[in-house]
Amino acid sequence: MKIQKVLFLTALLTIVLCSLVFAALEGGDERRGKQLAIDNCKPCHVQGATAGTITPLSRTQRQWERFYNKSRHDKIAPGAWASFTERDLKDVFQFMHDHAADSDQPMTCGQ
Repeated sequence: MKIQKVLFLTALLTIVLCSLVFAALEGGDERRGKQLAIDNCKPCHVQGATAGTITPLSRTQRQWERFYNKSRHDKIAPGAWASFTERDLKDVFQFMHDHAADSDQPMTCGQ
């Protein structure tokens, strides 16, 4: 009986910890991120623009992770993200990541 309780509590703790880790990784609001991308990113990243065409399909999920983790946009176009809050960046990243070329639901920003 005591072993069953320990096993149950261990399983429950594992599920809770995995849920917390998953929530920490996901975290952004994908719907809000899509709107931010349409309003703020799309004007410079449409076909034929000097900044080039960029949509979620432009990269894989792993490539989007590296792009945001290394603040690549600030290196390519300094100051372009200056008006974005941390939450904004997290939301845009979530949209880009969730709809990347290798995701279950790849998409563009309506281009």
